[in-house]
Amino acid sequence: MTDKTTEQIIEDDPIEVRRNKRQAMIDAGEDPYGHAFAYTHHIADLNEAYAGLEDGESTEDAVAIAGRVMAKRDQGKLAFLELRDATADMQLFCRVNALGEDSFAKLKDLDVGDWIGVHGTMMRTRRGQLSVAVESFELLSKSLRPLPEKFHGLADKETRYRQRYVDLVMNPEVKTTFEKRFKVVSAIRRYMEEQGFYEVETPFLHPILGGANAKPFVTHFNALDRDYFLRIATELPLKRLLVGGFEKVFEIGRQFRNEGMDPYHNPEFTTMEAYQAFTDLEGMMELTEGYIKAAAMAACGTLRINYQGTDIDLSGTWPRKSMCELATEGAGTDVSFDRTREELVAILEANGGHAEDAWGRGKLIAEIFEAVAEEKIVQPTFVIDHPLEVSPLAKKKADNPELTQRFELFIMGHEYANAFTELNDPVDQAERFRAQVEAKGMGDDEAMGYDADYIRALEYGMPPAGGVGIGIDRLVMLLSDAPSIRDVLLFPHMRDESPAQHAPSRVSAQASAAESAAVASEVIEPAADAYAPNKVPTLDYSKVAVEPLFADEVDFDTFSKSDFRAVKVKDCVAVPKSKKLLQFTLDDGTGEDRTILSGIHAYYEPEDLIGRTLIAITNLPPRKMMGVYSCGMIISAIHEEDGEERLNVLMVDDRIPAGAKLY
Repeated sequence: MTDKTTEQIIEDDPIEVRRNKRQAMIDAGEDPYGHAFAYTHHIADLNEAYAGLEDGESTEDAVAIAGRVMAKRDQGKLAFLELRDATADMQLFCRVNALGEDSFAKLKDLDVGDWIGVHGTMMRTRRGQLSVAVESFELLSKSLRPLPEKFHGLADKETRYRQRYVDLVMNPEVKTTFEKRFKVVSAIRRYMEEQGFYEVETPFLHPILGGANAKPFVTHFNALDRDYFLRIATELPLKRLLVGGFEKVFEIGRQFRNEGMDPYHNPEFTTMEAYQAFTDLEGMMELTEGYIKAAAMAACGTLRINYQGTDIDLSGTWPRKSMCELATEGAGTDVSFDRTREELVAILEANGGHAEDAWGRGKLIAEIFEAVAEEKIVQPTFVIDHPLEVSPLAKKKADNPELTQRFELFIMGHEYANAFTELNDPVDQAERFRAQVEAKGMGDDEAMGYDADYIRALEYGMPPAGGVGIGIDRLVMLLSDAPSIRDVLLFPHMRDESPAQHAPSRVSAQASAAESAAVASEVIEPAADAYAPNKVPTLDYSKVAVEPLFADEVDFDTFSKSDFRAVKVKDCVAVPKSKKLLQFTLDDGTGEDRTILSGIHAYYEPEDLIGRTLIAITNLPPRKMMGVYSCGMIISAIHEEDGEERLNVLMVDDRIPAGAKLY
């Protein structure tokens, strides 16, 4: 490859251009990564303080600001830059006469994305733009990678999650979401402290699984040479503190559950758990209403919010309804302990559920409630009277020992808080731990272990108490109108990046292409990640069987009525409570998102499909599935391999634009 070609490639590669600028500065004895800069103002403060400045008016008011260059345009001896700090944006008005020839040349050499510090005076241009008239500047950090020109919406959602640092730069609304998160956590903490609670810290590593029914992460503790569990709940350590004499304690912290990911679940999540002596479930309801209302006021300024198009009223006293009552309403038949196990199994299966052999009537009632009632609860509602079988740490109801003094708070069909009148009888607790151990032996990998030390603590005596836990992430979703838990996590968990996402720079890529172009015999294979990986790939093509072709012919007019389109996957998530369905958000070329549900989760992980180009039929009538209207059908290819069905989603070249019609 000639030197001339190399130079052209370098000029065409923005990263290499910026690297060359960096090296030129170093060669000239300049530091492209500066030091501390003493700014005098945030931009938002300047916008407020000088809001009354007249068009064309200049001041002698000196200011120093620092931020990232978000845009620039050169107009001969003038240059205009847009500077963004943590609070707002400000125009920089730059004149060669004010800066001098040398400084002005360096300014014009800045790139979008660079961090700079600026000294100047306040002014407003004749066109009414509040600006800083720049007298001097310094480079604080050289940006080597250009900011994306279009980094918005759902089109690059996986990249946005993976590169949150870019998402925050390019999408101000994302920063607003996380500012709300900080306000929610702060408001809850203040409210709890005002109620007389002490904030405490408990271990992340637990020798015995306890505090909830969940599948744990397991790690090895080298110093003790034994396995430990990352905590799934803070409950048992906090209640030990009640035994020790603390009356009111709470903890805001991370929990870890080695389970699936969907719009409402992440394996690593944040909770607030609180325990109070000498109270009960009613006290926990009052407390829960209090801290959620405090969080809503801090984040939204109102108790009447809108979540995904539905108005939610958080004011007033929230209703209480029993689980059996709600399950009965949803199933259209009596759901209670008056029914036999076989009758409850039949009700569950009639509503799309599946019963495990280890489940008793209590677990079956809970599963029926989940299948027929949960998603119908829109306004905040305390669901009370949970079966003992699914509430091993809650106190029994005095008038019905098959039920417990427990509530779950539901809003918009999802659980937000869970609370008990705490069990403080060590004999009863020991029996329930033994039942959990038996369940684990029968195959329930979410069952708790037997915590002998906790039993010992209870034997010393724990006062009557109430306890509550709330998922902070879900609450932030609700108060920020976020459809997915990933939208409220700064760094959500993602699958490993594909090889294409680690591709070399254009320089090396183009150089390699130029060098290999002369090799006529070179066979170019598709990239390994050209298609989303199938969880059930075809392994033996000799055993493939396909359906016979249709014998009946179809006329062209009939065929043309089906509208097949290329669609881009903007987002894809697992549908809660469904093992099969994936929910696609698609760009179909119309400018409006299209939602399609497809039963292909057995074959593909949702994150692997984001960004792909698929084929869909778009003029099917909407069909309601799991409470969501599916508007079309994703086209897949189906065959049999060794008698078992295999499915492959039809994926096409990403160069095909969204909305392209198939003929």
